[in-house]
Amino acid sequence: MLTNEGVINTFLEAGITRGFTLPGLGITWSLPAFYDRKDEFDVVLARSEQSASVMAQVAGKMTGKPGLLMAQGPFSTSTGAFGILEGYFSSSPMVVLTDTSCYDGFAQHGVYQTMTGDYGAADAFAVMKTMTKYATYATTPTEAVYGTQLAVKHAATPRQGPAAVVMRSNIIKQELPEAAKARLYPVEGHLRYTPPRADRAAVDKISDLLRDAKQPVMIIGNGVYGSRSGPVLQALAERNGIAIASSYHGKGTIDETCDIAVGMMGTWGSAAANRAVQAADVILVLGCSLGAEYTRFRDEKMIRPGDQTIIQVDHDPLNAGWVVPVDLAVTADVGEVAALLADTRPHDAALVTRRKAAISRIKSDNDYGVLPSYQTRPGTVHYADIMRGLGGFLGEDDLLTLDAGTNRIWATCRLPLRHPNQLIAPGGIGGMGWSTPAATGAKITAPGKRVTGVVGDGGFVMTMDAVATAAEHGLDVVYVVANNAGLGMVRDNLGNKKIAVDFPDHDFTKVAEGLGGKGITVTEADQMGDALREAHAMGGPVLIDVKVDPAASHRDCSDYAEL
Repeated sequence: MLTNEGVINTFLEAGITRGFTLPGLGITWSLPAFYDRKDEFDVVLARSEQSASVMAQVAGKMTGKPGLLMAQGPFSTSTGAFGILEGYFSSSPMVVLTDTSCYDGFAQHGVYQTMTGDYGAADAFAVMKTMTKYATYATTPTEAVYGTQLAVKHAATPRQGPAAVVMRSNIIKQELPEAAKARLYPVEGHLRYTPPRADRAAVDKISDLLRDAKQPVMIIGNGVYGSRSGPVLQALAERNGIAIASSYHGKGTIDETCDIAVGMMGTWGSAAANRAVQAADVILVLGCSLGAEYTRFRDEKMIRPGDQTIIQVDHDPLNAGWVVPVDLAVTADVGEVAALLADTRPHDAALVTRRKAAISRIKSDNDYGVLPSYQTRPGTVHYADIMRGLGGFLGEDDLLTLDAGTNRIWATCRLPLRHPNQLIAPGGIGGMGWSTPAATGAKITAPGKRVTGVVGDGGFVMTMDAVATAAEHGLDVVYVVANNAGLGMVRDNLGNKKIAVDFPDHDFTKVAEGLGGKGITVTEADQMGDALREAHAMGGPVLIDVKVDPAASHRDCSDYAEL
């Protein structure tokens, strides 16, 4: 058995049956083994390492199983770092299979592309260690297989994230020794683990604190997304009159049109969510880090340790009390805690009525879910019009991917999502260009879902190659390009100084056609809903080029805080 054959065996034994790649050198040498298992393993050819890395990260985020990126050393660590960093910061399980690109015997000679860390070379292993939770440098066939086993384990266990296997290029086609000193075993035994269990006494304490609270609030985050426990928490909150705010990663994990939902909190979030947290006397944080952007960068009125009772549940004890001190920390799976809390007796009916009335007032006072109509220059629409069209279109079987910038802020602030976990959004590094390969990867991962991706014109140009991948695979994906001919959020932040923010108004429908897709142009507000329905009825990848007024601003919708 060759190294590459041992590696593919490990992936298949671990239940990883798909990899995303733009191959080069060592990965090219690995492909024959993958081809031999083509009936069991799907190799998805992307057009760039950047797009391949996002597709792999999205596959991991959606399924909870490691998404696989296969890319050559110099490019997995550079252009491919886009999706890896997003996976690292947003705890998406990924495995990165890469190599040192040292050809055979020339690593110490400064050979072209070398990533061994020798003189005259870059260091793939050193780079991978900065953006993965586990990385290994395999210099023998046995190390490559064992390292792959451990990479799968580290990627899939809490706290999930990317894990990398950097192979010395010359070992990829070598034979595994029949009697290695470090014996290899089947991967199954390496993957077993027991997750932390919820302490019943701690859950009872949470229940008591919530029951005695005047105005409690739950803050739900990535742990709720991963455990799919949003509906259970929503039912608990509705029964007891507890407001639910979300972090960016937790947005859309409950029905955001229900009476206790107050939206996404933070600097680029909903004012209703921020005011609900501010008014709370007891705050239950579930699978959320309470990162600075969620607290409007330490707004002293919002989160007040010592004045409010703060409870934090996380599967990693390092995360509880990490950003702000807490009164009670519970190390457990959020889904298990949610299920245990759901079995507790309902709160006092009169208290529940008062709580819900207070939530309603906060939402009304802060225009929760309101989408105003804006005057725009002729032939353009506003971001609010895009959100209005999406709100009337998205159903239970839809998935929505977002990107960076103004288009994303309008979606997170003013687009209440009704169906849990239909949102797939970048919240790690939150980089431009994520949405287009994310939508493509989402459709590959969940072919039964209807997928729409929203992206700005700046972000679309960065990764528009993903449209070609969708066309080559015959995928029905719709990409909505909010085309304001520039970098909208940067424009807003610069004020009157328009420096390096304006682009020509390109015709992206022609770009889509050139990449194998189709295109529709939207220039009027009332066209948006019809365009979405028409695009999804057309089949194949379809791009909607929405001409957005350059004057439309993210500050019109978010509870923005000056830093």
